[in-house]
Amino acid sequence: MDRKEVLDSVKENVESGNLIKHMLATEVVMRALARRLGEDETEWGLTGLLHDIDVELTAGDPHAHSKLGADLARELGASEAMAHAILCHNQTHGISCESSLDRALRCANALTGLVTAAALLRPDKKLAGLETGSVLKQFREQGFAAGVDREEISSCQELGLEPSEFIELGLKAMQGIAADLDL
Repeated sequence: MDRKEVLDSVKENVESGNLIKHMLATEVVMRALARRLGEDETEWGLTGLLHDIDVELTAGDPHAHSKLGADLARELGASEAMAHAILCHNQTHGISCESSLDRALRCANALTGLVTAAALLRPDKKLAGLETGSVLKQFREQGFAAGVDREEISSCQELGLEPSEFIELGLKAMQGIAADLDL
């Protein structure tokens, strides 16, 4: 799969700039996880980039979301492992995680929302000065970014990472593309 082709397809199917930024953030966190775990960075990154390609096409229908996304990913040349990860990241379907890729996508998807919310809380609304300890503190505050599933982030332990390690890895990855995220 060619990243440029995948990104072009994302931009053709997704109008929301914020959703595209979320997908870019998920991509970079997935690449960092793959690097840390000795997995295929390209496969994991592209899975993160593609995971919400169908959100607008399915009009936010949780029962349709990710089914179409998995099909679109296959059309772009994604492996069955990538398609399965995209499909099971939407827990509405009740499809359990079978692989590290599946688990990583669920974790990364949730973490990007927490890190973004933490950055937007700062006066400068930037990732640059955001520290792992601040994000970890907000992770523990259930009222902060209430839509972020802490259990999904904590499931990083199934990948051999403590939440603090995972938050640090994800934050650093997102800081690396802060300009692309407008953060």
